[in-house]
Amino acid sequence: MNDDFLTMHVTSAAFSGRDRVEAFRETYGRQLMQVEINPHPDHPFELDFIIRGLPGFGLASGIISPTRNTHTADMIDNDDVVLICPSQGCGTLQQIGREVTIQGGEATLLANGSEGVFCGNVTSRLRNFRLSRSLLASMMTNIDDSLVRPIPRDNPALQMLARYAGIMDDMDALATPELRRAVVLHMHDLASLALGATSDGAQIARERGVRMARLRAIKDDIAANLFQKNLSAEVLANRHGISPRYVNMLFEAEDLSVSGFILTQRLMHAHRMLSDPRMARRAISAIAYDVGFHDLSYFNRTFRRRYGVTPTDVRKLAGLYPE
Repeated sequence: MNDDFLTMHVTSAAFSGRDRVEAFRETYGRQLMQVEINPHPDHPFELDFIIRGLPGFGLASGIISPTRNTHTADMIDNDDVVLICPSQGCGTLQQIGREVTIQGGEATLLANGSEGVFCGNVTSRLRNFRLSRSLLASMMTNIDDSLVRPIPRDNPALQMLARYAGIMDDMDALATPELRRAVVLHMHDLASLALGATSDGAQIARERGVRMARLRAIKDDIAANLFQKNLSAEVLANRHGISPRYVNMLFEAEDLSVSGFILTQRLMHAHRMLSDPRMARRAISAIAYDVGFHDLSYFNRTFRRRYGVTPTDVRKLAGLYPE
């Protein structure tokens, strides 16, 4: 991964001793997170976040105990905005004379360029999206109108953004500068729709960010349900509330077919299982069934066509006993 991709684990557990809270506040709170962290006196302090950053975008996800977090004037050094999205818990946010309380599944937008306060009322699991104000502004009429306003949990774009955030864990999807730039654009597309994009901005977002987020969600669905015999464009379309033709169009845009992608994923998963010492005692026929093949001869034929060897050969090459 290039140096334009940042990943960092920030945890209070890394500090010990009677001054551990103050050490964490200074090392990470003020310097990195740019907030003055004040733990609730009745709760042990806990913070555990994974921070991932790309040029123009960042994602911080993790858990935090009840705290009062203040973004002070001397901590302001950029004009980015942050979409605060608790998946569990709740909190109250204050900025620019506004106040909003959000529950799990809801969201609100804050500005790094203004002082603000976030009070976590209970231990919360958060996902915070750092967004470029200039990039977001190109798709919205007035970002400031959207600050410290509640975004309901049933907002479709917000739900799609939460699902698409999983791409930040996929190193293959972030392997090149071009792919990373595309992900940044898609994140801003979805955020703009959740916040209220202009008609032109919404059109761009639907053609770009929404399309890729839907494709990502469908691919994740396939990966999680390879064992289903009837996995098809029709089944996937029904689960995702879109038409089978649209599902096919999403894959065709990447020079793929739905059936071809499903077959490839099944074969790849089978190959990994056949190479896994923990699966050495599992019959090849059972592995084929596990990944969605119900015809062993078809499995053997397509496996050999893809890899140039038989499933038994893969086990031999991995130093495992054949079936």
